Amino acid sequence: MRFEGSIDINKPRNEVTELFADPENLKEYQDGFKKKELVSGKRGQDGAVSRMYYRYGKRDMELTETITANRLPDSFESVYHHKHMDNTMKCTFVALNDNQTRYEYEFEYTRISWVLPRLIAILFPGMYRKQGEKWMKQFKEFAEKQ
Repeated sequence: MRFEGSIDINKPRNEVTELFADPENLKEYQDGFKKKELVSGKRGQDGAVSRMYYRYGKRDMELTETITANRLPDSFESVYHHKHMDNTMKCTFVALNDNQTRYEYEFEYTRISWVLPRLIAILFPGMYRKQGEKWMKQFKEFAEKQ
């Protein structure tokens, strides 16, 4: 399952990508985000592996992020692993003018192994798209307030 989209942010590209690259900002636009811990490699560089922790209601979730290509301020690519699913993310940042940036994103779920998420993906694929779009809108709001 793959989806893509874009959102225009009223900030210069260098400011948008600096906000995007700082893991301290994740709590500002990703619901339930708790922390990100570097496991191996150098923070933000190709091959870096980090654990990301989230809390949704009474449930905790842990993801492993592996950066596959950090070409900021142009683009950023990574792979996310959870015990029940894997997905990839590619983000591209395009300067529309001196004060506006288009944030293009592409997410692809490459493995869904647990029954409930697989059933949701089949019956309601828009739920996965909506979560990504929600975080992009929240990132835009956060970035524009800075």
